[in-house]
Formats: sequence, C-alpha cells, structure tokens
Amino acid sequence: MILIAILAGTLVAGIGSVWLAAALSFGVLSRYTQHMLSLAAGALMGTAFLHLLPEAFESEIEPHRLFMTLLIGLVFFFLLDKAELWHHGHEHHHAAAHEHDDHDHEAHHHPHGQAHTSGGWTVLAGDSVHCFGDGILIASAFIADLRLGVVAALAVLAHEVPHHMGDLLVLRQSTGDRKAALLKVTLAGAITALGGLIGYWLVDQLHDYLTYFLVVASSSFIYVALADLIPQLQKRLSLRETLAQIAWLLVGIGLVTLVSTVTHGH
Repeated sequence: MILIAILAGTLVAGIGSVWLAAALSFGVLSRYTQHMLSLAAGALMGTAFLHLLPEAFESEIEPHRLFMTLLIGLVFFFLLDKAELWHHGHEHHHAAAHEHDDHDHEAHHHPHGQAHTSGGWTVLAGDSVHCFGDGILIASAFIADLRLGVVAALAVLAHEVPHHMGDLLVLRQSTGDRKAALLKVTLAGAITALGGLIGYWLVDQLHDYLTYFLVVASSSFIYVALADLIPQLQKRLSLRETLAQIAWLLVGIGLVTLVSTVTHGH
C-alpha cells in the first residue's frame, strides 16, 4: 500500500509539475506566474514548519542534533545553489558569445547550435538528479506518515513548477520545438518515481535515520522558499498587488494544512 502511494505521489509530483509548468509557460495561465511563486513559497514553508519538523521533533532524538542537521542542510543547499549558479552563468556566457558570432545567421543550427543543444542536455541531467532527490524525500515522508507523504508530494509539485518553467525555456531555445522540450522535461520528471522506489528501499533499510531524512527535506523546502522564491516576490508593488501576494502565500500554507487535515484519518 505504501509503495503504491509512493509511486502515485512521485508521478503526480514529478510529471504533474512539468505539465503545470508547461501550462504556465506556454498556455493561457502565463499571466499567473507571480501568483504561482507565492503559492509555492507558502506551500513549502507550511510543509516544513507545520508538518515535517513537528513530526521529526516527536522522536526521541536530541533537539540539538536535529537543529544541527537542519543547519547543515541549509548550508549544503546554499553551496549546491552556488555551484549551479556558477555553472549556469558560465554556460550562459558561452551561449551569449555564440549568439553574438551568429547574429546574422540561424542561431539554432550548427556549428553553433551544438552549444545550445549541449546546454539543454546539461539542464536535463541536472533536472533528473534533482527529481531523483525529490523522489527519495517523498518516499521518506510517506513511510513516516501517509498524510505527510501527500503533503510532501504536493509541496514538491508546487516548488518544482518554477524550476521546470526555466528548464522548458532553455530546452525550447535549444531545440525550437515546444513538444520536444515538454517530452524531455517530462521524462526527467518521471525520474522522481525512480527516486521514490530507491527511497522506499533505502529508508526501510535505514529506518532509524528517518527523522534525519525529514529534517533534510525540511531544510530543502525552507531554503528554496526563502532563497529562491521569496526574493523573486520582493519587488516594489502597489498595495493591491502586495495584498494579492500575501493572499496567495497564505493560500499555499492553507492548502498543505487542508490536505493534512483531510488525509489525517487515512
């Protein structure tokens, strides 16, 4: 039963987030991108502070160790983010040079088109690794508690949407084909299910460390919310736009609380 729930949760989070990202990137929902960022930030913070961390602190492990794990997790994700930013910046520098050389020609055809295509594959490789990690985190949450798993899967879905929107943009630029970009990112998203299967085995083998898995998951969600999503919302806006941001943030927190309440008895 738990394994089926993990597979369902990872597929919904992994592939559902890609299709939602495509709808926001290419479809009529593109005007709601900012609202989606607020919703995702609220969902992530609500999941970490109201569900994963309380569950972890119910264990008999010393709180100091759990806080240390949380701190190490935050620093780790910060360093990971810095490495990714440096890599992407380096990649974009070369891409800009190629586009400059190719200004009066077809930029997406070889010889220079190869640089764009390899960039797309680099994004896909990074995305696959990220999705694999998400699958392990979702499996950890499901094994701890079914409602936690549902909440974690929805939180992963929410926070992966902005990430996948960026992936789709890069791949569309490298191939010039929306359908091909969507197919490739969908396949990367499906890796989440593989992570879920490995996570099911891994967490079962290391059940004593489940609490630490939950804290690391929390540090991931907190970092993405505070370092990645919230800064994108920190703009000078009108009162109406600011209130809309706050409202969507609260909706995100409310949604994970609602899902937790509804699934509590199952």
